[in-house]
Amino acid sequence: MTESIAARRESVRLNFSGSSFGTRLFLALTVVVVGCAVCAWLVASALAPGIFHDHLGRAGIDHNSSQAGHVEQAFTWAIILAWGLAVALAVLLALAVSLYITRRVQSSLTAVTASAARIAGGDYDTRVYSPGLGREFDELAVTVNELARRLDATEATRRRMLADLGHEMRTPIATLDSYLEALDDGVRTFDDDTRQVLRAATHRLGRLAQDITAVSGAEEHLTRIRPVPTTTGALVASAVGAVREQYDSRGVTLNSFIDDSMAVTVDPDRIGQVLGNLLDNALRHTPCGGVVTVISRRSGPDRVEITVADTGAGIASEHLEHLFDRFYRADTARDRGHGGSGIGLTITRALVEAHHGRIRAHSDGPGHGACFTVELPTIGN
Repeated sequence: MTESIAARRESVRLNFSGSSFGTRLFLALTVVVVGCAVCAWLVASALAPGIFHDHLGRAGIDHNSSQAGHVEQAFTWAIILAWGLAVALAVLLALAVSLYITRRVQSSLTAVTASAARIAGGDYDTRVYSPGLGREFDELAVTVNELARRLDATEATRRRMLADLGHEMRTPIATLDSYLEALDDGVRTFDDDTRQVLRAATHRLGRLAQDITAVSGAEEHLTRIRPVPTTTGALVASAVGAVREQYDSRGVTLNSFIDDSMAVTVDPDRIGQVLGNLLDNALRHTPCGGVVTVISRRSGPDRVEITVADTGAGIASEHLEHLFDRFYRADTARDRGHGGSGIGLTITRALVEAHHGRIRAHSDGPGHGACFTVELPTIGN
């Protein structure tokens, strides 16, 4: 008998655990409503007779008289009918509202669950519409949509990265293969020229592997950030001093202006890497006789910006929004002739965002130079 009861309880528990959230919510609200109604009835039943008899005594009516009996009977039926009807209507109304709410909540959760399942299946175009059930549900819909958007962007980047990686590797591999075949056939000898070509090809493959590791580490926040108090003036002076000799050798003028040297809490090495990447990028795309200018100035009550502007080849407008994507290179200003694998700006963006900042690019078009702006929070923000 005990085992049978235990089996029934386990069966009920399993059935209930497999029920939907809407069913559970409706059952919970039903229990609350019915419990409130029963409590109200018990309280009324316990207090009402005493109050009634007390008023009969004050009115001078004997409790044992037939008149008191009729009055008490009338009062009892009035209480039963009035309270019974009121409680029944209240319970029905509460249950109707509870059913409506649970259905709305259940439908919203079902939509989110279905969307999450489609996203998990690779359908990143899925979007969840706000159910209008309150701020929390609205935030949930926004979060799921943002998740889908980021996954879509990540997947697009992954596909592009693999395609570009294959393209980048094809040239050095083809070079190695052709030279090795020529060596096997005796067409070429292993002289200094051949050695330099083979070494250059292997060096290019090695640098590509290092670049991939670097950008993955930066974007996944694997790069360690050790922030310390410093100023933007010190950061600019250090970055400009590090590349001054390269600029002089290329015949490119490098100017720096510190309109506002603001206090910031950053990792000087990492921000130095950011500015170094931007200055190297500007030097590669600015011809001899050109000018690169670095400016530090306040951009708001709690923000400071460092701008690196050049008078070089410029960037077409359709390429601006993709400059910070992995392996992206514009067909004009950022082509293979200038060197670089197309990930320096990706690393730069990852490092800036790791400091809670942002970076943006601007150009008036080919031939009109480019401007990169790094915005950072000042100390205390």
